[in-house]
Amino acid sequence: MAANKVLPGRIRYLREKAQLKRCVLSELCGLSKETIKRYEEGTAEPLASSLEAMADYFHVTTDYLLGREEK
Repeated sequence: MAANKVLPGRIRYLREKAQLKRCVLSELCGLSKETIKRYEEGTAEPLASSLEAMADYFHVTTDYLLGREEK
């Protein structure tokens, strides 16, 4: 199970705010739909490259995704 408790909620929040389905986000970030699901459920943590891809897409920092900063 993923140790970070903030990350799953932030990924889901940003995806839903952007009105994206998991399959669309997965294509945009070069990941599988199942991988996005596991990140949002907190059963897996992204590699640095996946975290960077999601942060770049949503125009946030990796620290925001990880819960190290609020903005």
